[in-house]
Amino acid sequence: MITDRFGRTINYLRLAVTDKCNLRCFYCMPQEGLNWLSRAELLSYPEMLRICSLLVRMGVEKIRITGGEPFVRKDIMPFLAEVARFDGLRRLTVTTNGVLTAPLVPELKKMGIHSVNLSLDTLDRDRFFAITYRDEHDAVMQTLEQLLHHNMEVKINAVVMEGKNTQDIIPLAALTKDLPVQVRFIEQMPFNGREAGFSGIVWNHHRILEELQLTYPAIRKLVDPPFSTAYNYQIPGHKGSIGIIAAYTRSFCGSCNRIRITAQGTLKTCLYGTGVLSIRDLFRNGLPDEEVGNALQLAIQNRERDGWQAEEKSMQKNGMHESMAEIGG
Repeated sequence: MITDRFGRTINYLRLAVTDKCNLRCFYCMPQEGLNWLSRAELLSYPEMLRICSLLVRMGVEKIRITGGEPFVRKDIMPFLAEVARFDGLRRLTVTTNGVLTAPLVPELKKMGIHSVNLSLDTLDRDRFFAITYRDEHDAVMQTLEQLLHHNMEVKINAVVMEGKNTQDIIPLAALTKDLPVQVRFIEQMPFNGREAGFSGIVWNHHRILEELQLTYPAIRKLVDPPFSTAYNYQIPGHKGSIGIIAAYTRSFCGSCNRIRITAQGTLKTCLYGTGVLSIRDLFRNGLPDEEVGNALQLAIQNRERDGWQAEEKSMQKNGMHESMAEIGG
């Protein structure tokens, strides 16, 4: 098992398979996009399979595939199918914006993908375009329909942003009345790839809950599962549930069980921290799995106590926040 110096067990990997995305959500990247990584800079599929296999042997039980947008990378489906067959891996999940996903849902279900996180910040087509700079609302809604039709576990992720989509909190929450989905409201984070300072947020998890309580005063707290990043709730009589993720407030850091590997193979032991190890370079320098595993354990052992400490060190080093597309959602 992999542990850090605070005794926290690491059993969850978030692997970004690409930095590219077919949307331009303003809170995730600049409107003009980023300087995309070249093919040589990305981890290859054999390299990604190797690191996933190694980490599963070291105790990782859950892998989430992220991007960018995972399904813009060519030949992603055979890769997912291979990962799904790893002995010892209990859950394989995917985060997607849903633009390309609808026709792939039957195959995802067949290969054993356990759940899908669907990014959807608004149900309004015009606001969708204002946030993403792309007219893809209908494609995303088709993906949601397909996921539900095939009885997939669905979590809808909505970033709550002052002046952008706070009017969508209640309509999104209302989806849980008749649909077996979890709608998760996420505090906005500073990962848009710009140098401009991030002055904090207005809509923290307390205010999001207060907004929900105005319409649903009987909303009740559920027991949060181990390692949960969300405060979980349910509205009486609703099939689905509500989650509120304190992503900026970072109140869940004390039990964090996850690591991230970026599309270029950089290990991040905290979302808010800087990269601490280039797995790609270790592989390409010919290190065997045992030595790579030792390097991973050492890097994880030295991770910071929480996201605030990690962010402070990262800002001292880089002077700006990365884009979420570069980090891996």
